Amino acid sequence: MTNQTRLASTDELESIFQRDLATDRWAATEAAYALAVRHRDLGDWPASQEWAQQCLRLLEGFPSETEEQVATGRTSVGGVQLPTYLHSGVVEERFGILG
Repeated sequence: MTNQTRLASTDELESIFQRDLATDRWAATEAAYALAVRHRDLGDWPASQEWAQQCLRLLEGFPSETEEQVATGRTSVGGVQLPTYLHSGVVEERFGILG
Protein backbone atom coordinates (compact mmCIF):
# COMPACT_ATOMS: atom_id res chain seq x y z
CA MET A 1 0.00 0.00 0.00
CA THR A 2 1.47 3.33 -1.01
CA ASN A 3 1.01 6.56 0.91
CA GLN A 4 -0.08 9.20 -1.55
CA THR A 5 0.13 12.65 -0.03
CA ARG A 6 -2.05 15.30 -1.63
CA LEU A 7 0.03 18.10 -3.08
CA ALA A 8 -0.88 21.56 -1.87
CA SER A 9 -2.15 24.04 -4.43
CA THR A 10 0.07 26.96 -5.31
CA ASP A 11 -2.27 29.22 -3.30
CA GLU A 12 -1.86 26.97 -0.26
CA LEU A 13 1.91 26.95 -0.70
CA GLU A 14 1.95 30.74 -0.97
CA SER A 15 0.05 30.92 2.34
CA ILE A 16 2.67 28.64 3.90
CA PHE A 17 5.42 30.84 2.45
CA GLN A 18 3.86 34.04 3.85
CA ARG A 19 3.39 32.48 7.28
CA ASP A 20 6.95 31.14 7.30
CA LEU A 21 8.40 34.44 6.09
CA ALA A 22 7.00 36.15 9.18
CA THR A 23 8.38 33.56 11.61
CA ASP A 24 11.24 31.53 10.11
CA ARG A 25 13.24 32.68 7.08
CA TRP A 26 14.80 29.23 6.51
CA ALA A 27 11.33 27.64 6.43
CA ALA A 28 10.27 30.39 4.00
CA THR A 29 13.26 29.51 1.81
CA GLU A 30 12.12 25.89 1.77
CA ALA A 31 8.57 27.01 0.90
CA ALA A 32 9.87 29.19 -1.95
CA TYR A 33 11.74 26.16 -3.33
CA ALA A 34 8.54 24.07 -3.06
CA LEU A 35 6.63 26.77 -4.94
CA ALA A 36 9.23 26.77 -7.71
CA VAL A 37 8.92 22.99 -8.02
CA ARG A 38 5.11 23.03 -7.94
CA HIS A 39 4.82 25.74 -10.62
CA ARG A 40 7.39 23.93 -12.78
CA ASP A 41 5.46 20.66 -12.46
CA LEU A 42 2.24 22.48 -13.43
CA GLY A 43 3.97 23.85 -16.55
CA ASP A 44 4.09 27.47 -15.38
CA TRP A 45 7.74 28.16 -16.17
CA PRO A 46 7.65 31.96 -15.56
CA ALA A 47 6.18 31.51 -12.06
CA SER A 48 8.63 28.69 -11.38
CA GLN A 49 11.53 30.97 -12.29
CA GLU A 50 10.15 33.76 -10.06
CA TRP A 51 9.98 31.43 -7.05
CA ALA A 52 13.40 29.96 -7.78
CA GLN A 53 14.80 33.50 -7.82
CA GLN A 54 12.99 34.27 -4.56
CA CYS A 55 14.56 31.15 -3.06
CA LEU A 56 18.01 32.29 -4.23
CA ARG A 57 17.47 35.76 -2.71
CA LEU A 58 16.54 34.22 0.62
CA LEU A 59 19.49 31.81 0.48
CA GLU A 60 21.86 34.79 0.22
CA GLY A 61 21.13 35.54 3.88
CA PHE A 62 22.35 32.17 5.14
CA PRO A 63 25.84 30.69 5.53
CA SER A 64 26.57 27.71 3.29
CA GLU A 65 30.02 26.47 4.26
CA THR A 66 28.92 23.18 5.87
CA GLU A 67 26.31 20.50 5.19
CA GLU A 68 24.65 21.32 8.51
CA GLN A 69 24.13 24.91 7.37
CA VAL A 70 22.35 23.88 4.16
CA ALA A 71 20.45 20.84 5.44
CA THR A 72 16.69 21.21 5.05
CA GLY A 73 14.63 21.12 8.23
CA ARG A 74 11.73 19.26 6.62
CA THR A 75 11.43 16.49 4.07
CA SER A 76 8.58 18.21 2.23
CA VAL A 77 6.41 21.32 2.14
CA GLY A 78 2.79 20.87 1.14
CA GLY A 79 3.61 17.42 -0.22
CA VAL A 80 6.45 18.74 -2.42
CA GLN A 81 9.67 16.85 -1.68
CA LEU A 82 12.62 18.97 -0.61
CA PRO A 83 16.24 18.14 -1.37
CA THR A 84 18.37 16.99 1.56
CA TYR A 85 20.55 20.07 1.11
CA LEU A 86 19.29 23.43 -0.12
CA HIS A 87 21.82 25.92 -1.50
CA SER A 88 22.20 28.06 -4.59
CA GLY A 89 23.90 25.28 -6.56
CA VAL A 90 20.91 22.98 -6.11
CA VAL A 91 18.45 25.69 -7.16
CA GLU A 92 20.51 26.68 -10.20
CA GLU A 93 20.96 23.04 -11.26
CA ARG A 94 17.26 22.19 -10.98
CA PHE A 95 15.86 25.39 -12.48
CA GLY A 96 18.56 26.42 -14.95
CA ILE A 97 20.59 29.59 -15.08
CA LEU A 98 18.56 32.42 -13.65
CA GLY A 99 19.03 36.01 -14.51
